[in-house]
Amino acid sequence: MTETDRATALAAEPSEHTDPDPAEADLRRVGANPDHWYPVALSRRVRAERVLATTFAGERIALFRGKSGDVHALEDRCAHRQVPLSMGVVEGETLRCRYHAWAYRGDGRISQIPYLAKGDRRPPRGVRGYPVREAYGLVFVFPGDPQRAAATPLPHLPAFGSPRYRTMTYSRTVRCHYSFMHENLLDMNHQFLHRGVVGRLHPELLGYEADERSVEARYLFTHTGGRRNRSAGLLAAEGLGGGTADVMTIRTEYPYQTLDLVPENAERPAFRLWAAYVPADAEQRTCHAFGLLMIEKPGIPGLLQLAWPFIRRFTERVFAEDRMAVEAEQRAWDEQGEDRNHEVFPLILDVREVLRANGVPLRARAAACGSPSLCDGARLTDGIRGQE
Repeated sequence: MTETDRATALAAEPSEHTDPDPAEADLRRVGANPDHWYPVALSRRVRAERVLATTFAGERIALFRGKSGDVHALEDRCAHRQVPLSMGVVEGETLRCRYHAWAYRGDGRISQIPYLAKGDRRPPRGVRGYPVREAYGLVFVFPGDPQRAAATPLPHLPAFGSPRYRTMTYSRTVRCHYSFMHENLLDMNHQFLHRGVVGRLHPELLGYEADERSVEARYLFTHTGGRRNRSAGLLAAEGLGGGTADVMTIRTEYPYQTLDLVPENAERPAFRLWAAYVPADAEQRTCHAFGLLMIEKPGIPGLLQLAWPFIRRFTERVFAEDRMAVEAEQRAWDEQGEDRNHEVFPLILDVREVLRANGVPLRARAAACGSPSLCDGARLTDGIRGQE
């Protein structure tokens, strides 16, 4: 072997000190694990004997509510000519394709092909049926292995429906990878972004814990100046700008996220937030954020009802600023083709590991795709955007 051949061979050998493969290390190329219950629609949007189109990670899903009131979830294509079943007609507990009138049961099996006689050969299978449940005013589907659905619990939200709390529901499309949303809520060091809404807040990290599936952080919030938002005070029982110190606990427990705020000297949270970020397109660069904000009722009857529109306006302003930031982060990733963030906060480094360890690899086509406009991400979100 010549010196040139030897040098070429050595260069081809892997080095212990080479940088990791960006495709493996980049969290934005990790998909959401489908073996969990994910909300895909507000219950009120799935009307009686009507069909609603939605998606999970590029999988088109048709939701329909039968005559009994039960919701069913089917793969959104007819097995015959691939026409979307979301264009179809509900008849009792079946969904009939609008094109050739093939009818499907709630589990996806074909119940009738009207122009075939009994005994004629039929396709052995229909379309995929998804396990589906309704809870907390949301429709959840289980897009993973259906054999695991029964043993996988829905999120437990004791404050929902409690006479002590009233719930505000959110449903918004955000053009970013779901991991940006987890990082945004968990990292409270971005309060400068919201200074025009809540004034100047100082978040102090009191500590955090992490394991294989979760990260939980506790912050102490104090108001240090600037204009105090009255709606924030109403939301937090005079916390977050009302002159008191508040303890905020934020938890990512894969794949969901929660936030509790307890004002100074209070026994219970003034509000509790539960959120899920559901990938919409196959590239998972757009997600649909579902949120349940459970607000404690004050001692004065009717006060929360009067404050309700002001609280919603306040929370919408905060969410709009957060959405602006995370969508800008996603655009930077799209332009650069990789994650070039220089993250220094140990808490966020740990939550990234949780999301990476519990996620799944994106499909090869999705991982190799450029911006969503080059694939079909923008088109796939049309169905869920109508839920906002």
